[in-house]
Amino acid sequence: MEEKTATSGHVEAVSRNVRAASADAPVWEQQRATYGKPGFAGIFSNPYVTACAAFATMGGALFGYDQGVISVTLVMEHFMERFPEVAEGAAGAGFKKGLLTAMIELGAFLGAMNQGWIADKFSRKWSILVAVCIFLIGSALQTGSVNYAMLVVARFVGGIGVGMLAMVAPLYISELAPPEIRGTLLVLQELSIVTAVVVAFYITYGTRYIDSDWSWRLPFLLQMVPAIFLGVGIPWLPYSPRWLASKGRDDEALQVLSKVRKLPESDERVIQEWIEIRSEVAFRNELNKERHPTLFQDSSLSSRIKRHLVGYTDCFRPGCWKRTHIGIGLMFFQQFGGINALIYYSPTLFGTMGLDYDMQLTMSGVLNICQVIACFWSLWGMDRFGRRPLLLGGAVCMVISHLIISVLVGKFSDAWPTHTAEAWTSVAFLLFFMLTYGATWGSDPLGDARGDLPCFAACQRHGLCNHVQLVQQLHHRADHSALGAEYRVWRLCLLCRVLPAGACLGLTIAKGLNIT
Repeated sequence: MEEKTATSGHVEAVSRNVRAASADAPVWEQQRATYGKPGFAGIFSNPYVTACAAFATMGGALFGYDQGVISVTLVMEHFMERFPEVAEGAAGAGFKKGLLTAMIELGAFLGAMNQGWIADKFSRKWSILVAVCIFLIGSALQTGSVNYAMLVVARFVGGIGVGMLAMVAPLYISELAPPEIRGTLLVLQELSIVTAVVVAFYITYGTRYIDSDWSWRLPFLLQMVPAIFLGVGIPWLPYSPRWLASKGRDDEALQVLSKVRKLPESDERVIQEWIEIRSEVAFRNELNKERHPTLFQDSSLSSRIKRHLVGYTDCFRPGCWKRTHIGIGLMFFQQFGGINALIYYSPTLFGTMGLDYDMQLTMSGVLNICQVIACFWSLWGMDRFGRRPLLLGGAVCMVISHLIISVLVGKFSDAWPTHTAEAWTSVAFLLFFMLTYGATWGSDPLGDARGDLPCFAACQRHGLCNHVQLVQQLHHRADHSALGAEYRVWRLCLLCRVLPAGACLGLTIAKGLNIT
């Protein structure tokens, strides 16, 4: 009881003195004892938190599943018979195919934009359940689609759920995890995505032999299984301690911290982390009242909406703008490397390298497996080599891959039958690109952009990072009508200049935040 009284007094002192503090002044500077080993080794020291994080990443798996499903579904015979608008040779087929795949991102953008206030009001875990319900509605509509327009709308609805999950799941993990393993656990989100891509790809690879509409309906139906499993398990997930503290439920926050750290409530490390969270919440509340006094005078709907919106502008204020720019920059360059175009249209790309239809699908599966293997490696590699070296080295390797593929495709694309060695060299460097991406830019930005949690507008900053990521994915999917060989070569050459510049920019800013 004395400890809690002292804690309350500390928070009150912070509140009284916050007006005299600068905007970026730290609230709690005392060095805290660690809970265990950092990085990959640390995830085994707290299996409960790791299990909760792994369960929450099933939301990412739903997004990855769509990536794996649609790449094969688009070339299925029965799918093109049901939706002749996207069949080869149909007028505007390229644009309509790109629009169909892009609707997931368009819906996801809307979902991520609105998930912040839902997560703040109803808690992180219950907002996951809301997202799951919306996703299930979209999945059911996709499974039962009878025309192109219905399928487009269904994918848009499903995308809203995907976007909400993509925003709140990493936020929930970052608030639940100990600082020592926060970045590593966030990589589980990417691992979940790429694993689902592989699983979905081979599901559709097998269902394409079904001689009916179920060849494409069944994969859409099966994506509801993990969503239902996630929704049913939500009540057993713990609340975010930070969210509980923001609602004044301090005793519950302490109980949850004790539970997820597997330590008694009287443990010095638990008490200290509890104080840190409460102090930051108190500091944030007082600072918000200082910055926006009129918005905190009432609790009307209009005031709550305005408070949420100004949270986005606060992301660019002193004390938070560096983290915001790091997150936006990393997510932008993560997607601008062309990874989504590669995943979605890899059979088409392998076709430009002279491979036949069956080999196109086979190598597309191998390509996805390469990313899974590389993502597993990154769990160990990011702590051994550091994030900055991996990002820079990954950018260099990806540029080399892009350059070699661009030269070979541009020179031999019209004569692959007589240049099989060059064709397979292109394939090899495409696989090398995927291995490099999965081990560096595919995973590391998640830990850097979303793991550096202390910020006055955590939900809004996570939302901004997701918005940038989804806009880039939307561009790549809607681009299908322009995916000619000449356009690809031009864009790949352009990336030879963009990726290193983006890496250096991100690393320069990151030095100010001690991202290693």
